[in-house]
Amino acid sequence: MFESMAPLDLDVQHAYLARLGIDSAPPSVEAMHLLVRRHAERVPYETLWIQAGEAWNIDPYESAARIALHGRGGYCYHMNGALGLLLRSLGYAVRGHVGGVHGPEGPQAAVMGNHLVLTVEQLPSDTNPGGVWYVDNGLGDALHDPLPLVAGTHDQPPFVLNLEQAAERSEWHLTHDPGGGFTGMTWTMAHAHPADFETKHQWLSTSPESAFVQVAMAERRDATGADVIRGLVLSRIGDGARTDEPVTRRAEWFDLLADLFDLRLHSMSAETRERLWTNVLSAHRRWQESQTSRS
Repeated sequence: MFESMAPLDLDVQHAYLARLGIDSAPPSVEAMHLLVRRHAERVPYETLWIQAGEAWNIDPYESAARIALHGRGGYCYHMNGALGLLLRSLGYAVRGHVGGVHGPEGPQAAVMGNHLVLTVEQLPSDTNPGGVWYVDNGLGDALHDPLPLVAGTHDQPPFVLNLEQAAERSEWHLTHDPGGGFTGMTWTMAHAHPADFETKHQWLSTSPESAFVQVAMAERRDATGADVIRGLVLSRIGDGARTDEPVTRRAEWFDLLADLFDLRLHSMSAETRERLWTNVLSAHRRWQESQTSRS
């Protein structure tokens, strides 16, 4: 997917690296870890664009420009699409793969394509002599650093993650920690193409049955956990775990997005900001009514 793509425009590349707070460097295990870690900490996983009525595509160049120039994030196709293109532009041997995030029911063919996975090759280290790394900033609360693509358990505080390889060696499976936001994810090592994700993207971003359409959210991972806002409710997973009372004041909610998630939405028009707030508040009120009717 990325090997045939042209590098990012240098202005976008420089702005992207500036947002991450790092300088351009030749490919290395250390440089890749720093880049991926900073991406997890500084670029939020977010779906506010859906409730705001912004119809985003999943073109990696446009995703990279939004992150670099407009201070936005996105969900997996945007986050890993842009990150993969940045890695490619910096000289890394990066590949895209078709994945499927699943719940307690386990891996299913029906979910394949709901996630874009990255691997980076040709970077051997003492602990990963094979030199293949699993890179994924598109899962919200899961990974903070790249993982060696090696079967077994891997500590990523506050979580313990598990990687398993299928017997035929063409598929891998990630089991998330029970304290995380999803159960697991399967992916195939075949090289992906952008068209592999279009159908799922349309459903995830437009279907009334999609959780992303139903609830606006943003997440940002750090070294000890993740901050998460779903609708009007802020919570913390991991170190300092908590769930706060709903933020029902418009100005306070937008300040929270800016201060905690670095979502300042400076390129969003006043009309679009109002649409976003109205839709999020309405969804919260519907949820409140449903809870009242159950009691």
